Amino acid sequence: MCHRYLRAFIHFLDDDSLLHIFNFCHPALAVDYNRSVEWRDWSTERWWYKPAHVCRRWRYLILASASHLGLSLLCTYDTPVADMLAHPPPLPLIIDLSDKPRDIAVEEEDGIMLALHHRDRVHHIRLRLPFSKLQKLIDATKEEFTMLETLCIGPPYWTKHSSGLMLPNTFQAPNLIQLILINFAFPIGSPLLMTATGLVTLSLQNIHPSANHSPHDLLQQLSLLPQLKRLQIGFHSPLPSRDVETQLLHRPIITHVTLPNLHSFWFKGVSAYLEALLPRMTTPLLKRLQIVFFFQLSLSLPHLLPFVSAANDLRFGSATFLFRRDVFEMVVFTHRSSWSDDLSFSLRIFCQGHLDWQIAFAIQGLRALRTVFSAVEHLTLDVDRMFQLSEANRTQWCELLMLFKNVKTLVLKDSEGMIGRSLQVDDGESPTEMLPELKELRSDLFGHDDSNAVNTFIDARRHTGRPVTLLLE
Repeated sequence: MCHRYLRAFIHFLDDDSLLHIFNFCHPALAVDYNRSVEWRDWSTERWWYKPAHVCRRWRYLILASASHLGLSLLCTYDTPVADMLAHPPPLPLIIDLSDKPRDIAVEEEDGIMLALHHRDRVHHIRLRLPFSKLQKLIDATKEEFTMLETLCIGPPYWTKHSSGLMLPNTFQAPNLIQLILINFAFPIGSPLLMTATGLVTLSLQNIHPSANHSPHDLLQQLSLLPQLKRLQIGFHSPLPSRDVETQLLHRPIITHVTLPNLHSFWFKGVSAYLEALLPRMTTPLLKRLQIVFFFQLSLSLPHLLPFVSAANDLRFGSATFLFRRDVFEMVVFTHRSSWSDDLSFSLRIFCQGHLDWQIAFAIQGLRALRTVFSAVEHLTLDVDRMFQLSEANRTQWCELLMLFKNVKTLVLKDSEGMIGRSLQVDDGESPTEMLPELKELRSDLFGHDDSNAVNTFIDARRHTGRPVTLLLE
């Protein structure tokens, strides 16, 4: 009975009231260009399909207010694209083929090819397909897409392929706002990048080795993109440092880039390439810096500290150091939390080897950022249980811990008790020399061998008048 009265009530509403209700039905009238579209659920753009089939009046009202309501046609899997395109009005198109663990059928491919021919209607394109089908669809983008705002193209994340994709040289999108290209091999001076000067997001991931991306060329391109808020530069494989040095020798960098709106910068490659970029970039509003290095024998980052220090919004509150079998990572949050939105800095190094290598990288990274890490008050050390006790010694752990002068809470996730034993105070050592401001020590598990060392440390701190509370979790 209630539904009957509700339908009758809605039936007598005027057009303005109905439009107001339809506005509330729309999940989002605009794309949030501060965030990546790689994971956006475009299926919500179908919100108006059902209301438009309720009655003729609603259908006419919705279609007549297409621009006001932000209507779009979603061209995706299991969609009769040809039928949609055959009926007016000419609504904006969203082409989305992603997140499906299967290849596209022939009729689906034909439908997407047909949609790509409506270049003046396509607003968003996201293609995450196997290489065999992906390059064919890319080749269909040979001319200018005047209304295109989002372009995200690459193979699925679960596939591994060494080939590099290519964009047609004649492809242009002057109104492009987000550009995400994965496993591409094209010069940084592509006509697409030269014309899309209003980019807010530029993400070049798994840059293929055949693409000659010198630091000089990259900086020149970035100088044309003052609206950038998110920048991601990641290489498919490590470029030898000597190659970077050769590039700089033949083409010295004379460009200095200021990106006044950049909030997030992600880089994957070798330290020599990053070090060539940092002193020539100014990013006053940077809030998040993420760095991934391929394995290298040492870590030299003399330009990292000045770059980080110049970013006033890049704050260090709590830090987590992860020691894993294949990778070492330091993650820093603005506050004492582990929410991804609170992430301010991370440094990851692929390192298949002994724990002592990873600790050495951690020490080098801390020394490179000694000033900003001095603000860290909450520290977590998380060691993979697969490491053997012989893979690190007390001297290394002590050297690491002594670099933290302001830590008040230390969390040890170390089932083997390696770090706990490093807290042992030997004769002639001051218990306040290491972690002088420590107030609380937490651990998920202490073994029999390290419990005495920890208790000795706790007792020594109490005798010096700087007690530490021990919490076993």
